[in-house]
Amino acid sequence: MEKKKKSTFQKITNVFVWIMILATIGSLVFGAISSLGLMG
Repeated sequence: MEKKKKSTFQKITNVFVWIMILATIGSLVFGAISSLGLMG
């Protein structure tokens, strides 16, 4: 396993993965809050 060559690429990949996960969760939470706000 060549960790030094893949470290930068893995960091960038992890950042994009976390951004996608947070964006998905954020949109779901925002949708739930907005729907509750409309119903409330």
